[in-house]
Parts: sequence; structure tokens; C-alpha cells
Amino acid sequence: MRYKSELRAVHGGRGKYITGMDKEPLDFSANINPYPPELDLAIPEDALTRYPDDEYLLLKETIARHHGCKPEYITVGNGSVEVIRTLCHTVLNNSMKYFVSDHTFAEYELSAQLTGARKTADEKESSLSFICNPDNPSGILVQKQEILSRLSQYDIDHILCVDEAFIDLSDPSQSVSDKLEPGLFVLRSLTKSFAIPGIRFGYGIGDPDLIASMEVMRPPWTVNAFAEKVAISAFSKYDDLEYSRNMITREKSRLKNIIENYGWSCSNGSANYLLIETYHPSELITNLFLKSGILVRNCSSFDLPTSIRIAIRTIDENNKFIEALEKISSCLH
Repeated sequence: MRYKSELRAVHGGRGKYITGMDKEPLDFSANINPYPPELDLAIPEDALTRYPDDEYLLLKETIARHHGCKPEYITVGNGSVEVIRTLCHTVLNNSMKYFVSDHTFAEYELSAQLTGARKTADEKESSLSFICNPDNPSGILVQKQEILSRLSQYDIDHILCVDEAFIDLSDPSQSVSDKLEPGLFVLRSLTKSFAIPGIRFGYGIGDPDLIASMEVMRPPWTVNAFAEKVAISAFSKYDDLEYSRNMITREKSRLKNIIENYGWSCSNGSANYLLIETYHPSELITNLFLKSGILVRNCSSFDLPTSIRIAIRTIDENNKFIEALEKISSCLH
């Protein structure tokens, strides 16, 4: 074909856009913090009447201060997916190979494919590899020392991208964002932790030479002035995420126990979501939940045909999920 024909990656968070229902379903398919810090979301007038600073000097200084590095280690983007695309197009070409593990976030694979690079099962022969930490969809967190040990085994020209989109709602002490190694690129996101996915903001931390090349590859003004303003304010509220983590941990434990009492099994992840093995076709289960007004993530797109993923939400919302689960369990038995 003349044009690239790869299928778009599948994502959650479609609840608002599902048609043909009496009311919008309760969306458990997007892993958003149910107890976010309060942010100032007022739109300043100059966010609409001026161009953003395409160098994002203030924004990068704010991020760098938070991570204890210099601004030249920081790149930004319109969501972490754009940063992934920019990384792949900066690093890979059609003579190179990449490594992506099975059953993980689909954008790594798609972004690498779009460069013409080839997938390999041998990570050590790849030029770029990805690890989602904690993993999506399992929520499993790889310990910091294990990642650093893995990094030491690569060739000098290899880049390991560690996606920490959910680590602030898991265990921030296991982040490798403080390790400024030449072969390490750390991908971060504010939108899940602060429940602001609509602003589309992500950033990366890496070697200054890599970052400089990515900044050339990145289209200009990809982070709008409103997103920039909200992102800067979010960095002043990081301490408030401790409350979020405590509430999520408590609710996740409660949900996990109830779900497993119905004969399903849950992953032992530390993130703000649960991967659930239902032992039934995922499409059947997702449709049954949707009939009860609950949208859950069908994990067939992760090549897990009998699994679903649910976000941890507020106590009242989780109770509605439990009510739906009780009905579904009765139908299945």
C-alpha cells in the first residue's frame, strides 16, 4: 500500500462517547485517580491569545526541579503517547530492531512499527526497548534495582524506555527518574495522577543529546498554554498524592477480595487498577457490565481474551461495580 496501514491502538476512556444508551455509563475503563489533588483549572486569558513558549523554559525548569536534574534533560509532549512517537522516530529507522514484551501498552509497538523498524524477541539485539512500570494492564511493579540491573546489560547504544505513567499512584520510591544514565529514557505523565487527561500532557527525562534530537523531531507548540499552566500548578501538589495512594490501596484491597469471592482472580499489582481473569470471553463480560451501566476494559486488545481491567474509583462508584458483579455472577451460574 502507498500509505501505512497499521491499526490504531485500542484505549479505554470511551464512556462519554458510547451512543445508544439511556445515560452515560460509569467508566471503569480509564485509570484515573478518583481522589486527585485540587488544581486551579481557570483558563488565563493569555492562554488563548498568545502562542506558548515552544522551548517551554518555565515548564521544563519546574519539571527538572521536581526530579533534581537540569532542564536540558527534559522533553515535553501532548500526552505521553506523543512523547513515545517522538522517541521512536528519533531513535529508530527501518534498519533497526525494537523490543516490546507481550500483553502491554499497545502504543509502544505501534509507534515503533511506524518507523519501519522490526520487532525482535531478543531484547539485547534491539536498539530500543520498552518497559511499563507499573505494567499496564497487570499493574505489576518492577523494583528499581531490577530495572537498573537490566540497564547495565545493554549495549552502549541501546535505549531503555521506562514508562512510569502510573508510578505516582503506585510506589514513587521505585522510580528510576533520578538515574541520569545515557541509555535510560523515563516517560512520565501527570494526567492519570491528577485526573486531568483532557489537557494531554506528558514528558520524558533522558540524555541531553537524545532530548535535543527529540525536541527537533517534536512539532512546535504541541503543549498548549492552558496545559502548560495546569501542569506547572500540579507540580506544587505532589505531596497531596499520598492521600490518593492510601485511599486507592484501601479500596483496591476491598474490591480484590470481593471479586475473588465470586470465583474470578486478580493480578497482584500495585497500580490504581486491577487486571481480572474472568474465565469467560472478555466480550461477553464487558457486554454484561455495560448492560448494568458499567464500562470495563476488554483486555482482548492485550491478547488476554478472558480478562478485563477495572480502575479503582470512589467508594460509592465501586459499590455500583460490586452490585453489577453480583448480577453478572448470577447470570453466569
